[in-house]
Amino acid sequence: MSSSSFPTIAFIGGGNMASALIGGLRRQGHPAEALVVVEPHAPQRERLAAEHGLQALAAPSPALAAAQTVVWAVKPQVFAEAAAPCRALVASALQLSVMAGIRSETLVAATGSERVVRAMPNTPALIGQGMAGLYARPAVSAAERAAIDALLAPTGQTLWVAQEAQLDAVTALSGSGPAYVFLVLEALIAGGEAVGLSPAQARALALQTLAGATALAAQSDEAPAVLRERVTSKGGTTFAALEVMRAGGLAETIVRAVQAAAARAEELGRPAA
Repeated sequence: MSSSSFPTIAFIGGGNMASALIGGLRRQGHPAEALVVVEPHAPQRERLAAEHGLQALAAPSPALAAAQTVVWAVKPQVFAEAAAPCRALVASALQLSVMAGIRSETLVAATGSERVVRAMPNTPALIGQGMAGLYARPAVSAAERAAIDALLAPTGQTLWVAQEAQLDAVTALSGSGPAYVFLVLEALIAGGEAVGLSPAQARALALQTLAGATALAAQSDEAPAVLRERVTSKGGTTFAALEVMRAGGLAETIVRAVQAAAARAEELGRPAA
């Protein structure tokens, strides 16, 4: 397939998430000449150009006008500054934002395009194991949704939501969720050390236990509660551990934590007064 058969995709920002997407596209055969990135930070810009052979720019140029899709991957606090010189060049393109907290109406106002998709990815995307929540404004076609799914496919799975406000919930659960898992991982390792395992032994056991349990749940049609009950014999070791967790309100605390994260996501997304 010739390079002209591939859409030109421009990335505004060349950090970790953009790098993950670019790497995935290149592995899928997307030609370097159909990719362009704007990255002011010279070392990162030079790394992307060297690794992928793409056009890496220090600042927006007329090359952006050829892009069918523009991926916004800058820090949210610098979006307005980054978007201003791009607007005249990208208004006809499909816009994909992987920035947290920037609402779609802000993207429309900044880019001049109603064809906006917001994505809320998470850090496992960096190893192809991510989960991204997606919201599309009404002007985005079914074919364009499919193109976004294909663009994000190398980073993991996607889930579309019908209302933009649901992205705050996505942020709270899967966006922030890896941190919750890492906290549990820390605690399991500490627990293993407390009962006599070496740090290396505790880490190996905790990592594979989390990975295996999650894989089992993903492949099972049964609810997590049923799987938990199967591991738990009344009066046994698992029962003793779960009683401590119940007494400490662990499940309720996690629910409240997700609610707090969602509330904060909604707050951060409000327009400045």
